[in-house]
Amino acid sequence: MGRPKALVEGWLAHAVSSLAACDDVLVVLGAGAAEARGLVPDGVQVAVAEDWAEGMGASLRAGLWHLARSASTRCVVTLVDLPDVDARVVDRLLERTEDPSLLARAAYDGTPGHPVLLGRDHWAGVAEAAVGDQGAKAYLRTHEVVLVECGDLATGRDQDTPDGASGPS
Repeated sequence: MGRPKALVEGWLAHAVSSLAACDDVLVVLGAGAAEARGLVPDGVQVAVAEDWAEGMGASLRAGLWHLARSASTRCVVTLVDLPDVDARVVDRLLERTEDPSLLARAAYDGTPGHPVLLGRDHWAGVAEAAVGDQGAKAYLRTHEVVLVECGDLATGRDQDTPDGASGPS
């Protein structure tokens, strides 16, 4: 991308707006955190992954450690580079129970993607498994995950280059 994705015009605001149904929103910043902090909408909490260079696992751990101090029973993890994922996708995920043992993720034509709903019972295990650029992938592969079909709402493809080229989320 050539710069931190949180600094791409409009992406951070779009990602936050996709979480409109959530009671609280936490943005985890890494590279370019000082500059990106100014793009975070009012009322949104911020955590900084100081070890961001390790990969997305560092951001996921920072967010989960922050949330562990809250009374939340679940969280929705999304990425800043999902241009067509909006609040409808998150709403569909949140229709699932508030069971803290639930793991669910959006699927697009049967292919798992983001966002991912993590019940609190899984936060410690996800944080432990979040290493490098893998995030929760290894943990999710070894646990039962409910796939929530959202292909009628979005493609779920992330944007990897300024010209719009994308890959699977």
